[in-house]
Amino acid sequence: MNQLADPSLIAANVREIKARAGSAPITHALVLGTGLGEAFSQLPHSISIDYADLPGFPASSKSGATISGHAGRLIIADHAGLRLAIMLGRAHVYQTGNPRCMAVPLASFAELGARELLLTNAAGSVNTDLPPPTVVLIKDHINLNGPNPLIGLGTDQAFVPMTQAYDETIATHLQQSATALNMNLAQGIYMWFSGPSFETPAEIRMAKNLGADLIGMSTVPEVIMGRYLGLAIGALSVVTNFGAGFAGGAPHHGETKEKAAQGASDLFKLLMHYLASSAPSPSSSDGR
Repeated sequence: MNQLADPSLIAANVREIKARAGSAPITHALVLGTGLGEAFSQLPHSISIDYADLPGFPASSKSGATISGHAGRLIIADHAGLRLAIMLGRAHVYQTGNPRCMAVPLASFAELGARELLLTNAAGSVNTDLPPPTVVLIKDHINLNGPNPLIGLGTDQAFVPMTQAYDETIATHLQQSATALNMNLAQGIYMWFSGPSFETPAEIRMAKNLGADLIGMSTVPEVIMGRYLGLAIGALSVVTNFGAGFAGGAPHHGETKEKAAQGASDLFKLLMHYLASSAPSPSSSDGR
């Protein structure tokens, strides 16, 4: 097997999205984490497609099988001359047992022309300088979980370099947007745990000792697959809690949703400014 995702599913999604939203190429794909999608769903001139209508996308909101805080819809929207594919909710390894559970959506976006993948999540903090609901730019990650979405591809292309997993140009432009908005955008290292149970205090101490600032249950498999697909990656966390036993942390899912909602406004403003500043100038021929 040397395919990241079933080509027939990718082709079906490309046809469905083009049929509903037109054939203009996608420029940026966004994946929105727990509680972070409401503002994006209100973008003007947008088209909403339920995941149930896109084969290989996460469990649908129609089925009632999505995790609360994840709407289960794809938004296609035009913003500042860019075409965005925005996922309101993702699949997680803890739901499926499959680290490749987001392969079909990501490969579909790449086939539709996306050149950047912007990932967001709700995360715990193991750094007292990053309290809830701080927005944090992820500059690197730690993955000691074991499952890697590229296992079994059977091709040399699976040996993806991760030195530049998070694109420096995107990071710089996000920082510039934060400055323009008078927003303090901290940076941190994200450590992936599989979930769905929250981490133990001992695991939180380990994460901090290994150099992590943030901990969470998503994003890292998507970064790996995105790099395999040749996408430039930017990632942001909204801190929703302190890790278990750290600074009084005792996380639960209700807290995650509540604090994510508080940070979502800043996240929305930051990404909208970043995207507007990324739009092609009238004299640009390459769209950069």
